[in-house]
Amino acid sequence: MKFYIYNMMKNKGLSITLAILSLVVIALHILNYKYAFCSENVLMPIRFVLLSLFIYFAILQKKLPTWILVSMLIGIEVGYDFPHIAIHLDVLSKVFLKLIKTIIAPLIFATLVVGIAGHSNLKQVGRIAWKSLVYFYFATTLALFLGLTAINLTKAGSGITMPTDTEALPEVHQQTWKDMLLHIFPENVAKSIAEGQVLQVVVFSIIFGIALAMLSDRLKRPMLEFSESLAEVMFKFTNIVMYFAPMGVGAAIAYTVGKMGIAVLLNGIYLVLTLYGALIAFILLVLLPICFFTKLNIKNLFKVISEPFTLAFATASSESALPKAM
Repeated sequence: MKFYIYNMMKNKGLSITLAILSLVVIALHILNYKYAFCSENVLMPIRFVLLSLFIYFAILQKKLPTWILVSMLIGIEVGYDFPHIAIHLDVLSKVFLKLIKTIIAPLIFATLVVGIAGHSNLKQVGRIAWKSLVYFYFATTLALFLGLTAINLTKAGSGITMPTDTEALPEVHQQTWKDMLLHIFPENVAKSIAEGQVLQVVVFSIIFGIALAMLSDRLKRPMLEFSESLAEVMFKFTNIVMYFAPMGVGAAIAYTVGKMGIAVLLNGIYLVLTLYGALIAFILLVLLPICFFTKLNIKNLFKVISEPFTLAFATASSESALPKAM
């Protein structure tokens, strides 16, 4: 017990020290940018020492979100000081995102089938489903309004100029309500999985789970046991892939800074602050009232979502966070 308290106090003291040192280093770089009183040969070792302390802190913490945040700092440093190397690191981030995408379809299928077919009362499953849909649409609608309000008030991101040598985005055609409705339902589940159509996989899994629940125990048991095993395997698969997350995240940040320059982060600070302001408003105005109404443990909730949130923020992709969130 004493050893645990000592380690906790040690980590807390190191956290405060790192925060103070980070502020000092940032202030030093800002002043040097304005007055140019120090050479880069002096500033670089200072950054390396600070990064070494962050790595030591991550080793003590032994938590994936900490490693992801530290890898972001390492990525910024690599992109800033070694851009000729950083511009080739995007392959690592692409590998990580590809591995994440391989998890999504089988994990969704297995968890939904087990959740529906493994339940003895389909009426109760239906009640849970419509309550979840009501919550999803209610919270999503409020989040959209908050986000639109925040970005229209601050006009954040207007100073960022996109590079001209980026890959061409695929052309998007306007869809009618019929097209959107047809897009929900799969014509070939293998094609839906290959194209990453998550909503189509969800619809197929729900119908499959309901059909499996309607069978007798003799016919249902083998497929249900297979789905349970598949779900457990995919959770273990996710844990293995998550070990690669810090490398993938760090490579993505290094590539961005190396290709577009450190200014992309400086210009994006206002945008990020707007994002966090909107998120804080969402938490205070939407999430906390819902947690109080449903008597949900807020501390445990934030502990569980910290890792998926960090992944989604660092990779700018919700797909990377979905397997861990599930």
